[in-house]
Parts: sequence; structure tokens; C-alpha cells
Amino acid sequence: MDIKEFLQKAKVGDKVTLKGWIRNHRKQSAIGFIDFFDGSCFESVQVVYDDKIKDFDAVSKLHIGSAIEVTGEVVQGRVLEIKAKKVTLIGDCPEDYPLQPKKHSLEFLREIAYLRPRTRLFQAVFRVRSEAQFAIHKYFKEKNYVNVHTPIITGNDCEGGGNAFQVTTLSPHSHSFQFSKKENLQERELSDFYKDDFFGKPTNLTVSGQLEGETFAMAFGKIYTFGPTFRAENSNTKTHAAEFWMIEPEVAFMDIVGLMDLEEDFLRYIMNYIIENCSSELAFLSQYNGFDVAERLKKTATAKIARVTHEEAINILQKAGRKWEFLPKQGEDLAKEHEKYLTDVHFNSPVFVYNWPKDIKAFYMYCNDDNKTVAAVDLLVPGAGELMGGSQREDRYDVLVKRMKEMKIPEADLWWFLNLRKFGGCPHAGFGMGFERLIMFLTGMENIRDVVPYARTPRNCEF
Repeated sequence: MDIKEFLQKAKVGDKVTLKGWIRNHRKQSAIGFIDFFDGSCFESVQVVYDDKIKDFDAVSKLHIGSAIEVTGEVVQGRVLEIKAKKVTLIGDCPEDYPLQPKKHSLEFLREIAYLRPRTRLFQAVFRVRSEAQFAIHKYFKEKNYVNVHTPIITGNDCEGGGNAFQVTTLSPHSHSFQFSKKENLQERELSDFYKDDFFGKPTNLTVSGQLEGETFAMAFGKIYTFGPTFRAENSNTKTHAAEFWMIEPEVAFMDIVGLMDLEEDFLRYIMNYIIENCSSELAFLSQYNGFDVAERLKKTATAKIARVTHEEAINILQKAGRKWEFLPKQGEDLAKEHEKYLTDVHFNSPVFVYNWPKDIKAFYMYCNDDNKTVAAVDLLVPGAGELMGGSQREDRYDVLVKRMKEMKIPEADLWWFLNLRKFGGCPHAGFGMGFERLIMFLTGMENIRDVVPYARTPRNCEF
């Protein structure tokens, strides 16, 4: 029996045996109390023993963190407890065990990431993460989407930003590697360099599964990817990591209005699922964060989501009468302070900002008739800012070729992507959502390092 089953089925008087770990241990002269958990659910169980138990002295000396087996009788305390008849040590833990019963800083816990899942905080965070992952697959399954595993190693970087991790099998001591250190290598010389590499061409870890996902959307109609992505961005902000997970649906015969409808429906589903299935975790996270996380989710899940163009959003910000650190300007991106004002003050709700200036967006986004904006949309949510980013994709062959030339995207590398527009192409759209950004929003945690098991950030790859 595990604790989850115990809490669901146990009755006073039952004889039970459980295995798990000691989270806390309070001892008195003739009685002791063990806060006992096994990871099967967020809740723990109190184990009570007295001096009538066999090996009382040995049991009273059990250390916090030790793995034990408890056999006893279910009794009614404030809640159901176990009156121990026997406690067996399975794995001892020394007195210098780092997770003593006190509040530890998040910075300290990041240094012992291999132990922090045992804390109540990270039990809550990673349970929400697990449930959210299940909810995402459940949503798309119910909507008849096909899940696609797009490549992790790829020959394109999707956004054209150039901040991808290169993949190579060449040794630093190889002739080709030494040759690459020459300054001002010409295109022909670069080809000579890569001819000895595994794929015979430049390759990198994926920054997005979108481009490959579009090929499957043109065959299955509705698909989604959910996998790891990587960006070699030398950033140490609270919202950036080098390795993270992305959810990216692509839908044929969909425009930007349909895309916003999809994003709204998707987010409401995930929030309602977490509210319904993670009440204990949300209650603890509310206490930890100092605000009601569940209430924020409920409010967001039922709120009307505003929809404004980028131009309208900038106008709102310029008329706000506020002193900004970064002045809002037409044609430029939104800063965090702008997003917060739109969601938390002006609309007091989530907001879609769509029809963005084309010069600050990716090459594959649909060019609007004004030739100044693209059919792109960002979903901003209270307390977290941008949560999703998507667009109607450019389905016109000649327009896409023109955009690629303007942005210096090599056509030869994406010939297959262009061919999608020639072979039965159609209007289609999709969005991307960073899974860790979602978990930050669902849990109220402020740093991406605290919602991923082992954070990959600049100069940090210890575990």
C-alpha cells in the first residue's frame, strides 16, 4: 500500500504496511511522531510510536531523510494516522543531511537539485508539472490531434536568429576543426570543413518543431508537437533557459481568428484541469507564494480575453499617463512593464495582441494587406506576461520567397518548406507555448530554474 491508496481506502483499525521517507521526526521521552511521505501523492501521513514498540531507542534515533518501512494500525487523530507496531530502517541518512525541517532558500535548493524534489515545495511544483503534461495530451487527444515527434537534430534554426547549439562529431584536434579557426572563411571553405562531419553539413539542436510540424499538418490536418527545444542565448533572466519544452500545434485551414479561439480554449482547459486535480498542491503554493494561486487561475479561466492589435496596444500604453522605463513606440516590441500594464491594469484580464509589425517577426508569418504587419498574435496573461506566441503562416509561395530574401533566409536550406506551398498548400496557423512558462503561471513560481528538474543556463550544467 502507498499513501495515496491509504488516504483513499484505509479505515480505523486496519493493519497496514507502507514504505517511504522521514520528512520530520519529533521525539519525546516516551513517544515519537514521524512525518512520513512516499511520493505517491502530495499529502504525508503521521506515524506515531511509543515506548511499547520494539527497539524504541533505535526508532527514536532515526534520522530525517532515512528510508523506512512502517507496519501498524490505522487510528483516528486529527486525520487518519498510523500507530506503529514496527518501524524498520531500510536506508539510513546522516545527521548532516541538507534538507532539515526549516525553510531553505531557492538558491540553496538549486545547488542540491538532486535532493530538492523531496521538499514539499518541489513536490507541489513537479506534481503540477506532471498533471499539466497529462492535461495537454488529453486536450489534443479529445480534439482529434495527431502527436508528432519532430527532429531534435536539424539543419535549420526556424527563427533565423542564429542562437542554436551546433551539433558536431569533429574532435577539437581534427584537421577540419583546426582549419575552421581560420579567419574569414569563404563558403567553399566552410563546405570543406563540414564534409568530414557526421551529417556533412551544419546541424544544430532544434529551437522549434514548427517547420517540420507544418509538413504533418498538411497531411493530418491537426497536429501538435511536445518536446525539448534548445537555444544558446546567453541570458540569465528568470524566464530564460537553454533547454526547455515546447507545445506547438499546427492546424490546416485555420486563420488568425481561429488560432486565437484555439489558444483561448486550450488555456482554459489546462487551468480548469489543474484547479480540479491539484487542489492540495495549489493550496500549499498559495501559502508559499503569499497569494491565492488557485484563485488567480479561476479568475483567468473565467475572464473574457481581450483582443487588440499591436497598434491599439501601443496607443493604450502611450495614453496611460505613466512613466515608463522603456517608452512604448509603434513598430517596436512590448516590454515586460507594458505587458503587465495591459493585463493587470488596463484590461484586468488576459489579452491577445495581434497584427504585429512585420520587421520584428519571423519570416514565415502571413503578411497582411497593409504590407506593414503580419498575422501574428501573442497571448499575455496576468502575473506572467507572454505565455503563447503564434501566427497564421504564410501560405503564398511568392510572398514567402520574397520574405526569405528580405530576411536573408537561405532558400536552398528550406526547399521542402517552400514546396509545401506548391503541393496542395492551404491557409494554416499554429502557436508555440513554452511548457516551463506555463508551469510558472500555474504554480506562481517566479524563476524558470524552479519549474524544471535540472536547469540548463549559462555556465550551469552540473547535474
